[in-house]
Amino acid sequence: MRYSKAERVYVSGEAVVPVANCDVKEYNSNPKEHLKLKEYISYWKDHIKKNYRSPRGCLYLKDWHLHRAFPDQDVYTTPIYFSSDWLNEYWDAIAVDDYRFVYMGPKGSWTPFHSDVFRSYSWSANICGKKKWLVFPPGQEEPLRDRHGHLPFDITAPDLKKSNLYPRYAQSSPPVEIIQEAGEIVFIPSGWHHQVYNLEDTISINHNWVNGCNVAIMWSFLQDELAAVQREIREWKDSMEDWHLQCQVLMKSYTGIDYKEFYNFLKIIAENRMYVLEKHHSEEDASKHSYRAAISGLGMLHAVFDLKRTAKVLTSLNANEDFKKLNPEKLSPPPQAFLHRLKAAIDTALL
Repeated sequence: MRYSKAERVYVSGEAVVPVANCDVKEYNSNPKEHLKLKEYISYWKDHIKKNYRSPRGCLYLKDWHLHRAFPDQDVYTTPIYFSSDWLNEYWDAIAVDDYRFVYMGPKGSWTPFHSDVFRSYSWSANICGKKKWLVFPPGQEEPLRDRHGHLPFDITAPDLKKSNLYPRYAQSSPPVEIIQEAGEIVFIPSGWHHQVYNLEDTISINHNWVNGCNVAIMWSFLQDELAAVQREIREWKDSMEDWHLQCQVLMKSYTGIDYKEFYNFLKIIAENRMYVLEKHHSEEDASKHSYRAAISGLGMLHAVFDLKRTAKVLTSLNANEDFKKLNPEKLSPPPQAFLHRLKAAIDTALL
């Protein structure tokens, strides 16, 4: 992983950053506040001086969109192994959000038990410090659910051993434990639940990402999420006008995406790959679209692979009954027509 020289990077102490209080549980997460970066660094220094016992608690700067906040600062380059990143490619294209984060926290700060957004992959690079990861392969989190079916906030909590609260805990397997040193990167596959501790004062860079290898898992996750919403409000199905649309609204409020946006996601990714395959576009034209320029280094076979994976998921989306209720023929372009164009691009590339 390449980092830029210090003299080239300037991040203002006036930057506002999200900070979680690791000592407090609010619903199923740590409550957050927003501080200026210089205020957080001042707190951190004071916390260390007080032997990590600040009266303000253990505060953790996390989920800071440094890349989005300072797009002109060349802070680091994504390792090539993780560069096929549809998630950030899409959100860069629509200029709304991103899934690139900086985490900075003192010894003792931690992240509760969870799996990553959209069942994406994630990678985490330690710039300095040391982390401990407790990781569960898909399915091994199931015995950790409480009697109501909810996963725990903290998998080390003593309450998990109470069979009246966690009836299947005795059947659970121990997690995979990883100690991550400075300069090391941890890759977390789709659907692997994890809990993470900073064993030392630590700074890390973290990305969530999706590509052709796990986009089908993302699509499966979205179907499961919609089904869960439908179960929750099924009693109003007959009485609520546009019940199926309300289900999409609720799903998006919880997950961050609905079926129409998922189609737009697939469309933009596919358009970028078709763009790569079309030889008549000039490099100058590509430079006008930074998100397209970023993937212009894809080889033909990689672009075709991505298009094939996109076509497979788009075929499934088009056949989905809940998607059909959203009048997809009114989308631009209509998904079925776009799928024909996508398949034609694949066929042409393979000639």
